[in-house]
Amino acid sequence: MAGCEPPSDRSGVVAVIRRDERLLVIRRAQCVAAPGMLCFPGGGVEAGESEPQTLVRELREELNVRVLPVRRLWKSRTPWNVTLYWWLADLPMHERPAANPAEVAAIHWYTPREMAALGDLLRSNHAFLAALAGAEFTLEPRE
Repeated sequence: MAGCEPPSDRSGVVAVIRRDERLLVIRRAQCVAAPGMLCFPGGGVEAGESEPQTLVRELREELNVRVLPVRRLWKSRTPWNVTLYWWLADLPMHERPAANPAEVAAIHWYTPREMAALGDLLRSNHAFLAALAGAEFTLEPRE
């Protein structure tokens, strides 16, 4: 049918990391998709990888940290037909994020309210924040 997007098997994971009331947000490097935009860290699931494995690998690549996947919070689909799995992840206190400049231009910590006011936040991240505000899930380790 004209105008329908073909099904996609592409998927990605998104890390939601909280310290106190702030969430870890990155500014994407200029040489990646959506250059300069703000978003939660994450990336594409590779063949044979589980969502938690992808989460650990992507955070190691982007921020040189080892995170501990806690639980899947939410699932969404982008306008370009990619399924995103949003994961709550624990960043141990001794881990200090360091941006890989090939992927990340800057690291920030924002409250959900501050994030929602950002004009250069990816649309999928705004949808996540709306779902959080609507109590579709919580950021507690166990629901």
